[in-house]
Amino acid sequence: MSTDEMLYLKQVSSFAELPDDDLRELMAVAKKRTFRPGEVIFHRDDPGQVLYIIKEGKVKIAINSPDGQEISLVIFGKGEYFGEFALLDGLPRSADAVALERVECYTLQRDNFHRALLKNPRIAIHMLESLSRRLRNTDRMIEDLIFLDVPGRVAKKLLELAELHGVPTEDGVRIDIRLTQQDLASMVGASRESVNKVLGYFSAKGYIATGHHRITLRRPAELKERIY
Repeated sequence: MSTDEMLYLKQVSSFAELPDDDLRELMAVAKKRTFRPGEVIFHRDDPGQVLYIIKEGKVKIAINSPDGQEISLVIFGKGEYFGEFALLDGLPRSADAVALERVECYTLQRDNFHRALLKNPRIAIHMLESLSRRLRNTDRMIEDLIFLDVPGRVAKKLLELAELHGVPTEDGVRIDIRLTQQDLASMVGASRESVNKVLGYFSAKGYIATGHHRITLRRPAELKERIY
């Protein structure tokens, strides 16, 4: 493993405290994988034998209903990992994972991952902290679906995406993810038509600007006021 790869993996929270020798041992069995934009990394109910650590790109975790309706749960980016649920409990995958753009990642097989956990309990502690944050986020999603109207959910989701994936520009903060109206609808549990109306209203008010499947937040303070 190169020095650059060592430095990169030291920035991944669950592996940051590993001694260099242990990190080299772990990464000696890691494999590099690349996925095309739109490529399915794994499906719900697939066997879960691999942990994915993102080096470049963004990955969407989503659930699809039998009639084809999608709910997008979270988007992961550089320095984050996914697929740990199935590695920890041995059950099939609980959701789909799809590359939103070109993705480069490292993969660890379940047996190697378990050996690392046993040898370095701090990894397990970091994993538990990460799982707790994700469960709290799920709780908030359920709360939003119950208590917020569609404009409120869209405003909140845009602010969250800007915080996690925003790039400052002269016009405001651009969400650096290629987003279609259907993508956003799947994130807030609404129809594409409803989200289209909300985005049109926010654009007319000057809260946001849209173009080339990118959304720029121009007046985030006004968006925050729309959350109720």
